[in-house]
Amino acid sequence: MSVPHRTRNTRKAPATPAPVTPMPAVDEPSKPLAPKAPRTRISAAWFGVCAAVVGLVVLIIFMLQNTSSVKVHFLWMEGSLPLALALFIAGVATTIVATTIGAARMTQLRRVVRRRRTEVSS
Repeated sequence: MSVPHRTRNTRKAPATPAPVTPMPAVDEPSKPLAPKAPRTRISAAWFGVCAAVVGLVVLIIFMLQNTSSVKVHFLWMEGSLPLALALFIAGVATTIVATTIGAARMTQLRRVVRRRRTEVSS
């Protein structure tokens, strides 16, 4: 067996850096026209509401474009319903499962933290 190795040094000498030229001074504006509003919980809630509305509009468009009926089999049940509704139900079910698992994990971690706090304080 042969051992691979380099036969040439492929490193190049470091290039000399270009001289740095200072930026010309720029006049600063005296004052902004309007003071910037601080971020608040209401502004975050408003952003959330706007994002939810955009999401719902996209969901409505999706559902209107996918109205063809599909046959669905689940465990012992079977039936026919619009494709968009079937996908929506699957998405909601997945969200419920993921939220339940996440809530269980957060509860577990809170119990561990609470136990450690009581052990340290005693």
